[in-house]
Amino acid sequence: MADDPSVFILLTNTGTLFTKLIQGYTRAPYNHASISFNRELSELYSFGRKHPSNPLNGGFVKEDIKTGTFSKYPNTTCVLYELQVTAREVEKMERVLKVFIRSRQKYLYNILGVIGIALKEPVEFSNSYFCSQFVAEILERSGIKLWKKLPALVTPDDFRQSDRLKLIYQGKLSEYEPKS
Repeated sequence: MADDPSVFILLTNTGTLFTKLIQGYTRAPYNHASISFNRELSELYSFGRKHPSNPLNGGFVKEDIKTGTFSKYPNTTCVLYELQVTAREVEKMERVLKVFIRSRQKYLYNILGVIGIALKEPVEFSNSYFCSQFVAEILERSGIKLWKKLPALVTPDDFRQSDRLKLIYQGKLSEYEPKS
């Protein structure tokens, strides 16, 4: 394992109707957050569409930047951030992630949680998350607290505002080429 391990936070904007609605309220350039344990983004996780053509069926998803939902929206824009962590924090995050993977069928998309952000009131249900809540939850359960707020109030734009994250790419997701 590397001396300075990292995790990667990908923020995206597909330009779908749902993301345009969110963007109309937040005025933020990106409205979806995902987490990866490698720069190539081959292990990318979030809460979102389970099937690219059905925005109403959401939950825990392993995403792929070349196929699935992202391939359906080739003009998806993104920013990719690197967060340096310790080897122990990576172990904890991977352990938390394995719980999500093992029980992926029982997780639902927390649409009411998205509304809760607008009201500045956390709406939390067991086994229900929205994308940035999930990424913040993975980090927090691993001892990484980037904000003084509950994961249920974390937005994708909060990641953009964090001074612990280092920007490593900005542009079209389809043009992303990982650099070693």
